[in-house]
Amino acid sequence: MTKKLTCIIIFLWYSVSQAQIIPDTLITTDTMILHPDTLPDIVPDSLRITNINPYITLHVDSILKYKLEINKDPERYYWFLKNSPVGLQINNKGLLTFKPEKSFFLSNKLKYDQEYKVNIGVQSLDDPTERVDTSFTLLFFNTDIIPSRVKPSVSNYLIMDEGETITFKVQCETGSFPIENILFNSNIPINNFSLVKECNDEFTWTPGYDFVRETDKDKERMVLLHFIGSTRFKVKDTSVVQIIVKNALNYPIAHMEFNQLIKNIRTYTMQLKYSFLQLDKRLKKTKSFRTTFDLTSGTTALAGTILNVSSDPGAQKVGKVLPSVGVAVVPVKEAVAPNKVVEQNQAALIRTSIKRLEYMVNDNYLVGEKDPDVTRKTTKLREELKQIQIQLIDIPVELNTNMTEEELNRYFNSPKVNKKYRLNNK
Repeated sequence: MTKKLTCIIIFLWYSVSQAQIIPDTLITTDTMILHPDTLPDIVPDSLRITNINPYITLHVDSILKYKLEINKDPERYYWFLKNSPVGLQINNKGLLTFKPEKSFFLSNKLKYDQEYKVNIGVQSLDDPTERVDTSFTLLFFNTDIIPSRVKPSVSNYLIMDEGETITFKVQCETGSFPIENILFNSNIPINNFSLVKECNDEFTWTPGYDFVRETDKDKERMVLLHFIGSTRFKVKDTSVVQIIVKNALNYPIAHMEFNQLIKNIRTYTMQLKYSFLQLDKRLKKTKSFRTTFDLTSGTTALAGTILNVSSDPGAQKVGKVLPSVGVAVVPVKEAVAPNKVVEQNQAALIRTSIKRLEYMVNDNYLVGEKDPDVTRKTTKLREELKQIQIQLIDIPVELNTNMTEEELNRYFNSPKVNKKYRLNNK
């Protein structure tokens, strides 16, 4: 026991003696003493928002209350918003509040699934240069899915004729997710239409005059137009427009047929006028020849009468012979220049036919580009032309003259000809 205690005492003495020995190498004399003016400035912390959330999603029926904090005394700072959606507010204590009501979305003031970037800032009331500007993104969602609808600007049942043009807009009623593209198809192939690809595009279609077939019931054909709209999530909505296309007159062809008929009538009328001119000239020549015979016969008879009362016996003999000569001229006149009653009747008939055709053309002219009576007028004129051609079938009709249409009309409508062939002429 005594040995153990002695060893412990010796160990403790040795440890104390070694601790008091300080080597010379550990002592230094170049210790730096700092003066208060030379002490470095202590830089305070810069202004920052400590709890900003960069992305906030909010349900349409929920209320947002979010307290923003800074690393300074909030009483000496104020908050502000830029480019904020309607309804988002922040007070002077940094409390961000928002209640997205459904009326905002129904009135298109706010939209679902659209990111709104909101700029937010905080600034010192004492030092305007001390401020922080940042932003966060706000997104609205709704668990109640409102379907989007395709709404054409016309009713779903239309009636039209061939050759007419139908035009309407394919509108969209936007729900939770907008319609991004529209597909189109029909129950039967159609052409001459404008393709609809997006909302508010215009659909235009003009069915041809051969669209309705002869085998179609009641001369009409039904067309079903399908407009299929789809959202980005492939949710589809289909709108159907039913069109009844009725058989209609092909007005361009009918106009061509009518104009060609008018051209034929005018050509035939000019031929008749030329034939009338030839007949009238022959009648005028015959009348002149017969008038010469009549004057000769009358002159001879008068001369005979005068000589018959003469005192000269020779003159009296001649006076007795001359009346017989005047009587003999009459059969010669009938033999040489007979009265052409047939030609005169033909000329009168031709003139009457020309006047009738001109009257019929003036009475059946077209009113506008789509005259509903174009077929009836064309048929009536064709029948009238055919009837006159049959009536004048024995009269040679040709147009072989150097006279112009204007010269023929001037001769035909001259006062002398009108007086000669008027109805009360005897």
